[in-house]
Amino acid sequence: MAEESFLLVRLGSLGDVVHALPAAGALRDTFHGARIDWVIDPKWLRLLDGNPDLTSAIPFDRKSPGGSLAAIRRLREARYTCAVDFQALYKSAFLSFASGARRRIGFSSAYAREGLAARFYTERYNPRGPHKVDHNLTLAAAAGAKIGTARFPLAVHAQDDEIILRELGERNLSRFFVLNPGGGWRSKCWPAERYGELHRALTARYGFRGVVSVGPGEEDLARAAVAAAGDCAPSRLMLPLGPLLALLRRAEFVVSADTGPLHLASALGTPSIGVFGPTDPARNGPYAKDDVYLRNPRFSETTYNRGASYSHSMLSITVEQVVAGVARRRGEAA
Repeated sequence: MAEESFLLVRLGSLGDVVHALPAAGALRDTFHGARIDWVIDPKWLRLLDGNPDLTSAIPFDRKSPGGSLAAIRRLREARYTCAVDFQALYKSAFLSFASGARRRIGFSSAYAREGLAARFYTERYNPRGPHKVDHNLTLAAAAGAKIGTARFPLAVHAQDDEIILRELGERNLSRFFVLNPGGGWRSKCWPAERYGELHRALTARYGFRGVVSVGPGEEDLARAAVAAAGDCAPSRLMLPLGPLLALLRRAEFVVSADTGPLHLASALGTPSIGVFGPTDPARNGPYAKDDVYLRNPRFSETTYNRGASYSHSMLSITVEQVVAGVARRRGEAA
């Protein structure tokens, strides 16, 4: 088995990279001495820092022609025996092809978001199991991995923890929870104003305040949540990926729609409560078995169309439902 060498392709995004981590672990557990490299967008490289299942992480920046060509040369020089594409897009499938690996494993055209990408593979598979983690493990198994317990080796660096401790100290926060009102497409977000109302309810129940965490371009959501919270407003933080890991790990619990920080928190072992509408929580929900998701099936139609306004299914979820979901995750009576 030692002669095997694998290229894993998952360029982004945050939640999708997290959901592919157990596939790398399954390959490492099976092929102990193999070379296992992961090609990834530089934006998400921090997620692979210190990962013991990988030999190396290779940044691929499409915005830099010179850097892209250098990365492709590096892939070809490695002479991988197998490339596994978890992303199923033209760009990721092309990288698996450009690596020169004799085996190129990916999803079937029926499952792939860009179906014609499957033409770049020598082997195509329909996913097994309900969750995206299970889907990725399908490809790892096709590459020869024995599937065991999923693990998520995410490293929190000491310097990032120090940054968060300083930020929390400046805000007089020792215990806290995290609310994440962002989520990419507006149709899978819960209104920011409801996060503010939720903060009031949770602070009254638990006696400690929360942090509203947002990403670039989501500052308006943070402002709306803080304004709706009234006198007992949450703190606002917009953090780079390293400090975000440290923040989520220290939180009492996290409430978020279907987006990267929810999956990151769940993978870190932080109690997580997902608010779901158009996307299917069986496929995209928190992976930890004790975590909770909220969805009103009567109002929900599963779709991955990227709507620009709040969906009826998300608007149907009340603050009271989310408070009860938090209590359930914490093992309390509602």
